[in-house]
Amino acid sequence: MKPLLLVFGAVIVCSALFGLTNDQGPATNDKEDSVHNVEIPGFTVVGIEARTTNAREATPEGVIGKQWQKFFGEGTLERIPDRADPNVYAVYSDYVSDHNGEYSFLIGAKVKEGTTTPSGMVAKRIRAGKYAVITSDKGLFPKVVPAVWQKIFRLEDEGKLKRAYHTDFEFYDQRAQDPQNGQVDLYIGVK
Repeated sequence: MKPLLLVFGAVIVCSALFGLTNDQGPATNDKEDSVHNVEIPGFTVVGIEARTTNAREATPEGVIGKQWQKFFGEGTLERIPDRADPNVYAVYSDYVSDHNGEYSFLIGAKVKEGTTTPSGMVAKRIRAGKYAVITSDKGLFPKVVPAVWQKIFRLEDEGKLKRAYHTDFEFYDQRAQDPQNGQVDLYIGVK
């Protein structure tokens, strides 16, 4: 799995764009562009974190691509102890305001309760509650991930999605192993 993750990371980095438990599995549906709501329990993700804004991510100074490069280049996933599942989580949290403001971006893994956070990493609690789940199309990550975020922003602007701005996350499971034809679920905390 490590070579596939490295390829996945390289694709994300090249783009320069910006809990479920194992028994629950990923959110899937037949209509990939649908939005549905789920209630999830809280859980903890451990990984590496940086602060950014969407405006910064649209420039060469964006940090998300650099975080993906660091995550895979330094073998961060392998250094996270007591992983609860084999998936990768990209967490958006600590919002200053809305999608126009500053936020924290963390890449990591879901861990078992009580896990000690390794030096150089942070732990982030995913809030329990209601989340809108939006599944990306299948395709190249540098194309499909930003496209689903644009859909989220559009739905919010249209008043069809009432975001809570607590925690949101991208869920990379076995469907994400082929970065040329991958798929990801976005969990958006809603009011």
